[in-house]
Amino acid sequence: MNEQFCLEASYRPAGDQPGAIEALTRGLSDGREHQTLVGVTGAGKTFIMANLIARHGRPTLLISHNKTLAAQLYAELRGFFPHNAVEYFVSYYDYYQPEAYIPQRDIYIEKDASINSDIDRLRLSATSSLMSRQDVVIVASVSCIYGLGSPEEYRKKMVGLRVGGELDRDDLLRDLVSVQYERNDMEPARGSFRARGDVVEVYPAYDEVGYRIEFFGDEIDRIEEFQRVTGETIEEHEFLTIFPAKHFVLGDDVVDRATASIQTELRERL
Repeated sequence: MNEQFCLEASYRPAGDQPGAIEALTRGLSDGREHQTLVGVTGAGKTFIMANLIARHGRPTLLISHNKTLAAQLYAELRGFFPHNAVEYFVSYYDYYQPEAYIPQRDIYIEKDASINSDIDRLRLSATSSLMSRQDVVIVASVSCIYGLGSPEEYRKKMVGLRVGGELDRDDLLRDLVSVQYERNDMEPARGSFRARGDVVEVYPAYDEVGYRIEFFGDEIDRIEEFQRVTGETIEEHEFLTIFPAKHFVLGDDVVDRATASIQTELRERL
């Protein structure tokens, strides 16, 4: 895995850019919390940010005020860092109507929403990259300021697999269900899995490929990455981490405490 940012561009910093890059890099090294860049527009600004990212070498979050500009930054930075994890994290709602009540007409309007599946996949991809590597750039809109649950609980729910490791097939199925994957043996979809004999196929919610885990008894014999449409094998893996299908995941201890609290409150009310 490449943990270094590798900037690729057909041109070099020019004009005022070298001075700006040096000054901003020095500010980051000195621990300055706030810096302002003015006087550049468009790709020039993106190119300066790309140089800062490559020099500083740390996971980076870029926040834009709207989805349109975020998409532009995302496309440009993917071009500058083709070998690194450049991710896109914006609101996944195509349409959102909050619940409301109009007292003058005694009308209640219920909440309604439409979620964009592709953007949901990109959001989950961003989270999985942050959990698995250091060379990550997240381009986000202001929606990223809202909480998505506990990172610690999310990390605990990651399912780690390795070839030669001992694991019962049914235990893997239970683990997948616990991280909100759904079993679908008829029509595999993103965020689902299917089991046929000693073979389990997983279709991650954050990826466009599938993974085939083959068992020999209680041992993992092979892990393959394959094309979802054709089933053609892309490559084999020695290790695989399967991330939760949703951002909101809870540990068993949290569920147990919540269940006990609900039962206590129920007895008090009855």
